[in-house]
Amino acid sequence: MKALDRKLLRDLRLMWSQTLTIALVVASGVAGFITSFSAYDALSWSRDRYYAESRFADVFATLKRAPLSLQRQLEAIDGAAHVETTLTQVVPIDLPNVPDPVIGRLIGIQANEPQRLNTVHISRGRMVAVHRHGAIETLVSEGFAVARQLKPGDRIHALINGKREELHIVGIALSPEYIFAGLGGSPDQRGFGVFWVDRSALAAAYNMEGAFNQVSVRLAPQASEGHVIDSLNRLLTPYGGIRAHGRDEQLSHMILNSEIKEQRVLGTVLPSIFLAVAGFLLNVVLSRQIATQREQIAALKALGYDNSAIGVHYLKFVLVIVILGLAIGLAVGAVMGNWFVGIYADVFRFPDLRYRLKPELIVAAVGVASMAAVLATLHAIRATVRMAPAEAMRPPSPGNYKPMLIEKLGIKHWFSPAVRMILRTLERRPLRTGLTIFGIAASMAIVVTGAFWRDAIDVLINTQFNQVLRGDVSISLIEATPARVLHEFANLPHVTAVEGARSVPVRLVNAHHAWRGSIQGKPEQPELHRIVDIDHQVFLPPRDGLLLTDRLAERLNLRIGQYVQVELTQGRRDVFSLPVTGIVTEMMGMNAYIERRALNRLLREGDIVNFVSVAVAPDDEAELLTHLKQVPRVAAAVSKSIMLGNIEEVTARNVLVFSAVLSVFATIIAVGVVYNNARIALAERAWELASLRVLGFTRGEVSAFLLGELAIEIALALPLGMVLGYALAATIVNLIKNDEFYFPLVISPATYAYAALCVVAAGVVSALIVRRKVDTLDLVSVLKTRE
Repeated sequence: MKALDRKLLRDLRLMWSQTLTIALVVASGVAGFITSFSAYDALSWSRDRYYAESRFADVFATLKRAPLSLQRQLEAIDGAAHVETTLTQVVPIDLPNVPDPVIGRLIGIQANEPQRLNTVHISRGRMVAVHRHGAIETLVSEGFAVARQLKPGDRIHALINGKREELHIVGIALSPEYIFAGLGGSPDQRGFGVFWVDRSALAAAYNMEGAFNQVSVRLAPQASEGHVIDSLNRLLTPYGGIRAHGRDEQLSHMILNSEIKEQRVLGTVLPSIFLAVAGFLLNVVLSRQIATQREQIAALKALGYDNSAIGVHYLKFVLVIVILGLAIGLAVGAVMGNWFVGIYADVFRFPDLRYRLKPELIVAAVGVASMAAVLATLHAIRATVRMAPAEAMRPPSPGNYKPMLIEKLGIKHWFSPAVRMILRTLERRPLRTGLTIFGIAASMAIVVTGAFWRDAIDVLINTQFNQVLRGDVSISLIEATPARVLHEFANLPHVTAVEGARSVPVRLVNAHHAWRGSIQGKPEQPELHRIVDIDHQVFLPPRDGLLLTDRLAERLNLRIGQYVQVELTQGRRDVFSLPVTGIVTEMMGMNAYIERRALNRLLREGDIVNFVSVAVAPDDEAELLTHLKQVPRVAAAVSKSIMLGNIEEVTARNVLVFSAVLSVFATIIAVGVVYNNARIALAERAWELASLRVLGFTRGEVSAFLLGELAIEIALALPLGMVLGYALAATIVNLIKNDEFYFPLVISPATYAYAALCVVAAGVVSALIVRRKVDTLDLVSVLKTRE
């Protein structure tokens, strides 16, 4: 082994604790990078592979009813490689001994023919047989089956076209259309399931023999999606077609892509902070190491070692720390990435959601971490190799001392000598002090970023379930019904209040901007399903125009006072213009509101509703839900309390995991910054501290000089960490935002207090370790050190 290599090992052994803390900071950055990007790769790779294998469609359209003979015209569309038509209906599901309302989507499949698009993958059981008599055989979506503990052989019931039918589960299935199978974007898999049944049985139940109401299209290579969508709209409009759309508006694909985007953002932003802090620590430690080894550097040069050999020696010092951090980070990242993929497997259902750590990802992590470390220490290494031997033999030049700020302000008498010594040390090295404060603040910012999700979700849930949804049960009717039906619901047992609304599918157009959705017709004074913005301000639906959510107004490039073209996508297909009378910032979805009677007048229809919200007497909701299962006109009934419980069960676990991981990483940063700064300060001031001990100062008093610097730096870092935490959270929220969800940027005082407590705890642990070093100083050897 070369002499310089032996010196390297000796230096690393003497500085093992600092080496380990810096390596852990590097490991945190690498682990975060590997975790996020390996999860990103697993999701995106599994998505692309599954889409290809199952021939997932590119364009989708729903309609009221069209004859099968129309399929030939659809297949003749230029750019359409494959076209598949089917039947689908939404029905209430009745599970044995389960009072909770459950909604099911029935999809008809040809039991004796292979599927051309959106192939159903059977994970357990078998394909349904052609229905002849008795119970209808069905496949059930895997997520719902797991949540409700269903298995092949079980029997459940569904209210199909007003008739209670028995469904015999013969298999558990997956579909690329329902990788994410939640109701309306909700992660609740207990209240919504997908059921594939023999198409002939479904057609017979709804008198749809020889007809279809859903179309899927696979595009030919180089085909224009817009042209295919326009052609579909033209052909399906006479049959009650709702505007066709691409994958970007398909709910499962949209939710999955949003999660993939979030992992890409987190894998970029947070590891960058970790590696920046690690670079700072390496620079400080290496600079100090070089400063204390000036004589050794001079001796090495005098003995014939050239500049490159000495530069490589100190570069090895940096790279050993980085390699240690990489080894730990890659191992932890692989474990955590696999763990995260396991969590995703409960939400996103793939036949094969496989975790893999690609070699390219490892190479990227090694390259980024090494480059960050080398760039951070390059200046210090360059200064070393350029140092002349004669200069290196001399002690460093004394600092250029000048009056402190408190002396210039004439307030130095306000502070004790000990405090003035601490302030003087901090002020003599403003850059290092500032970077230390920034590093501690960055660790607090990461804790805030990890914990603020709990605050945001709490506000989101409170707003949606307490401010917006004030009713207890939301009821969807099979078809639009005269508003007098509200009296029937009001007379149901235990109902204390009732409110009706109407939803009409439309296409809103402003110049070349368009949006497909629905206009919500609300009562004049809604009480059970209100319009509430992010500041909890209540809005009333306008009578003479539309109230749009801010994201919808932005998408359509509309402002208050401008007119928007409204195209009905069902019924008579009327087209009319309405002014935008208001804009509201909501948290969920993109919506357009109008007063219900005004909407019905525009449609030249009587007072009609297709949604009902009811309030129920306490403890009597289960009885009402059981009763609603027997009401033929009810398509679905959703309990607010049950849906809230199911959502909280999923989100609470995921947010807790994410917050805990970031808190651990942030604590490592705080310990790394505080501990290394304290050890460097101890090394630089050992002679002073030993002198004070010889003069009669106690161990506690001597430690106070050193640890007081840390206390001040932490105190200054806390408010800065709050500001940085808010800014970092705002950046991440802005990067992951989408049209369907507005994540409120809300950080509670408790979150700031938790983050501050983590940083202070890390500081206390570091201080105790350094205090032990101070207590065990060898006064004789330290005082012999030449200054």
